[in-house]
Amino acid sequence: MSIKQEFREAREKFRLLSLYQRFEHFVVMFLTALIVVIVVAALWTLTLKILFGLVLSGGLDPSDYSAFQAVFGMILTVIIALEFKKSLLVVAEGRDTVVQIRSVVMIALLAICRKVIILDLTETDALHILALAAAILALGLIYWLIGVRDRAGDEVA
Repeated sequence: MSIKQEFREAREKFRLLSLYQRFEHFVVMFLTALIVVIVVAALWTLTLKILFGLVLSGGLDPSDYSAFQAVFGMILTVIIALEFKKSLLVVAEGRDTVVQIRSVVMIALLAICRKVIILDLTETDALHILALAAAILALGLIYWLIGVRDRAGDEVA
């Protein structure tokens, strides 16, 4: 299918939408564009920090935990933004009218995992670590339950 045909079909689908659905579509597309800008900026910053801060300056020391901690934290930030953009695009394509709860839980899990990776254990109290562990456990359980529900729904249908 050519790009011209895809644009024509998209315009025809857009004409069928109600005023509120058009508004919702514009909001989702605007948010998607903003996230793309954020991802590009984060990727550019990540590339510069890795290239100039670690590789060219000779600061890439495999035993330096803080350098790898910072790099993996930045990488996970980009991944979180991409996952968020993906969940918005599902709404924009009209496959679902609301953001799926599974995507929201996945984004929350990624964000907490990023926090755990960049956490300085020498300066963090045990209660904070326990709270993060409880949040990860709760979100993991919710994610698993959503999967069980979806599999049960597939078997019924």
